[in-house]
Amino acid sequence: MRVLVTGGDGYCGWATALHLANRGHEVAILDNLIRRHWDNQLRIETLTPIAPLQRRLERWEQLTGKPIELFVGDCCDYPFLSDAIRRFQPESIVHFGEQRSAPFSMISRERAVETQVNNVVGNLNILFAMRDIVPDCHLVKLGTMGEYGTPNIDIEEGYITIEHNGRKDTLPYPKQPGSFYHLSKVHDTHNIHFTCRIWGLRATDLNQGVVYGVITEETEMDELLINRLDYDGVFGTALNRFCIQAAIGHPLTVYGKGGQTRGFLDIRDTVRCIEIACNNPADAGEFRVYNQFTEQFSVGELAEKVKEAGAKLGLDVAIEHVENPRVEREEHYYNAKNTKLLDLGLQPHYLSDSLLDSLLNIAIKYRDRVDMKEILPKVSWKTGAAEVTSGVKVS
Repeated sequence: MRVLVTGGDGYCGWATALHLANRGHEVAILDNLIRRHWDNQLRIETLTPIAPLQRRLERWEQLTGKPIELFVGDCCDYPFLSDAIRRFQPESIVHFGEQRSAPFSMISRERAVETQVNNVVGNLNILFAMRDIVPDCHLVKLGTMGEYGTPNIDIEEGYITIEHNGRKDTLPYPKQPGSFYHLSKVHDTHNIHFTCRIWGLRATDLNQGVVYGVITEETEMDELLINRLDYDGVFGTALNRFCIQAAIGHPLTVYGKGGQTRGFLDIRDTVRCIEIACNNPADAGEFRVYNQFTEQFSVGELAEKVKEAGAKLGLDVAIEHVENPRVEREEHYYNAKNTKLLDLGLQPHYLSDSLLDSLLNIAIKYRDRVDMKEILPKVSWKTGAAEVTSGVKVS
């Protein structure tokens, strides 16, 4: 299959592009490299040193003999995007090419607007390009479990059947997003659902939980293929951050009470879920929604697991509850369904001692690269954050 991966230089996109290429698909990456630009703007770095994208792709082809084509440009630039799609003629488009950080979207008005324009306009451009150039192409879109929020009822996979005033219908599940980033994903969902109904496009929306880990079969082939591992308060996610904090002897920073519960999955399961969705495309006019996670944990439970795993490696790990910079429920009901990908053959990698041991050892290996100024959160949901860009501080 010919698969175009937008955002293929990012955390999930890079691992997915290599995985699909390794499974025999003809893969192209489309990326404007803005994720690296944001690192430079915010003066942060991934824990693992990642090579330039062109060098990564050269090394991949040297090792495997499986070239990955590269289109450098922006999904928001429609002439560029449409030309790339016309040239590559994808049968599936895996769309990772969006700003993916909730804290980033809450820094300021400028960052909120940047997030929404980048995500919503880029996604809309892909939908129009599919309609006009590759109408039979299958869109595999990365959504987020954060679209749902934390309702006091079970979270279904995309749709819910409702009875009201003696009538019954199956409708999109209500959305309660928790940041401007999550809001942008809700807008994407509505636009994709609309175009499937009106234009007959085919799409699968993967509402992904929090991803952890850094190693896949492909990224561990060579040091130049290593994936990024973020630990800062803007782009770092819970379990990855905790492991890096443990490696440098910093207390694990649990926001508030720590009862916030979410769905989680190993990055090895992320790439497999994408592969399953590509191999089982939606029908014309069908908008499917799969909840893409394998286990549910509270933030406090994750911290305890990292503390136990760190002790086995001789690390003295403390847990510290810090003021929550977010506006969210810290204790709540959470029960999300996730059966559809399992029914299609997903065999999960559950969070284990061996995975935590591996992640902690990677963190220990690169701990000299940690910038201690980036450990604590700096972005408040209510007041934003001061930001230094090109020597000028803005808020």
